[in-house]
Amino acid sequence: MNKITNELFSDFIQLARTALTGRQQDVQLVIHRASKKFKQDYPELTESLVSLLQESPTRTTPLRKHSETPLPVDLDSRLQLLKVESSVLDNELIVSENIKNDLSQLLSERRNSKALMKHGLHPTKSVLFTGPPGVGKTMAAKWVASQLDKPLLVLDLAAVMSSFLGRTGNNIRFVLDYAKKTDCILLLDELDSIAKRRDDSSEIGELKRLVTVLLQEIDDWPASGILMAATNHPDLLDPAIWRRFELVVNFDNPTADQIEKQVTSLLRDEMEDANTWGKILSFVLLGKSFSEIERQINLTRKAAAIDGSSLADKLENMIVSGEGLSKEQRTQIACALYDSGVVTQRKAQELTGVARETIRKHAKRQLNKSNI
Repeated sequence: MNKITNELFSDFIQLARTALTGRQQDVQLVIHRASKKFKQDYPELTESLVSLLQESPTRTTPLRKHSETPLPVDLDSRLQLLKVESSVLDNELIVSENIKNDLSQLLSERRNSKALMKHGLHPTKSVLFTGPPGVGKTMAAKWVASQLDKPLLVLDLAAVMSSFLGRTGNNIRFVLDYAKKTDCILLLDELDSIAKRRDDSSEIGELKRLVTVLLQEIDDWPASGILMAATNHPDLLDPAIWRRFELVVNFDNPTADQIEKQVTSLLRDEMEDANTWGKILSFVLLGKSFSEIERQINLTRKAAAIDGSSLADKLENMIVSGEGLSKEQRTQIACALYDSGVVTQRKAQELTGVARETIRKHAKRQLNKSNI
């Protein structure tokens, strides 16, 4: 089978597997992803799939195996306290080698839990993700859940905070008790909103008691499940929280190589030269988070679709506009673009506004360094 046929075969199997679980939102996501992948080679197929998606109603993804047990709700507002995340990833998980090793170790322990138990050991049951917003913490949790074929339940701790802290405590207990009895992975998002330092004089006693309750729950978490937590502000966490988590995974903003991989992935179905643009934009978008990059690329794609213009022209505008870029940064980008071999000196000048003479001088200095 050729490459396209292989991909069609693989996607069909994934669609069938997802459909058999009865999770409608997951099925829709798989179809949406396939419609993008085969847009260039099978435009009629893409149009048909898009039409089906537009006709299909949406609904909340049910909890497999536990649909008969309703999700916990706030007793006053009757709003659900948990969100069930789809187990199908929109994009490829892109992380550093260290994070990949940590997540692989977590999966290996879960898949070999019987071997661990023979030696009186249990698989890791509590994981803390730290790092700035948009760097892949939630996606990593979704990826682990998808690999273990378990539903991911997310509790946004900032969202359940109530003006009546006693009610907040009850809500958290409801959620934790529910998750303990369910074959799932629980993610506590915005952990710092509750698990703040207990020596913080600005915090009232009830909130400090919540931290104590949370510590006890982490200690008592059953080895059969995984409790994950995420924070954008690790410096605010109570020191005792750190000791409770068996695994701490630190996320950072993506490197240039990771940005190149992400941009290439986002543009692969739209452009033949996606690899080149991945290299170019990796210099321009350095310092941004994965979510910021995805948002910017998608806005550019939408603008090109609405105007009926070339996506390449819109991407070039991202460089030409250079929002927030200093003269020094533009020079660094121009020289990096030329050094990478993906553009000529003239093209680097057109995109960044940096004089070709400046680029030539930089190239000459680099050549002299390599000859030393």
